[in-house]
Amino acid sequence: MTQPFTVRITVRGYETDSQGHVNTSVYMQYAEHARWSLVQAAGIRQSELIEKGVGPVNLETTMRFHRELRAGEEIEVSCAFVWGEGKTFRVEQTIRRDGELAAELHSVGGLMDLRARKLVPDPRDAFRAFATDASLLGL
Repeated sequence: MTQPFTVRITVRGYETDSQGHVNTSVYMQYAEHARWSLVQAAGIRQSELIEKGVGPVNLETTMRFHRELRAGEEIEVSCAFVWGEGKTFRVEQTIRRDGELAAELHSVGGLMDLRARKLVPDPRDAFRAFATDASLLGL
C-alpha cells in the first residue's frame, strides 16, 4: 500500500484542556480510533477476535507534538502497520491539520492469546487469517 490508511476527525470542545488545545490523552484516543478503523476496513471484527480468543495489545507508544490542535479543527489521522519478524509489530501514525504535521505516534504492538495471556508467535499469520483485505494491513 503506497498511502497509509487515514480517518478524518473533528476536534470536539470537550477534548481540549485549560489552555484551549487538545489534551494529551485525546491524541492517544485519536490514534486508537484510527487503528481500529484500519483493522475494521481490513475486514476484521473485534467480536471475531474475542471469539477466537485473541486481541491486539499496545506495548509501547511514543508521541511527538509539532503543532497544537483546537476545538472545531478538522484533522486527519494516519495509520500504517510495519511488520518484522517475531511476536511484535510497529504502528506508525501521524495527525495532520490542513496537511501540516501536528503529532507523530510510534507504537509497538502484539496480538495476545487471551487464554494463555501471552503474545501469539506470529501476529502476521493471525491477522492474515482474519482479514478479508490483508493488504490494508501491509500484509
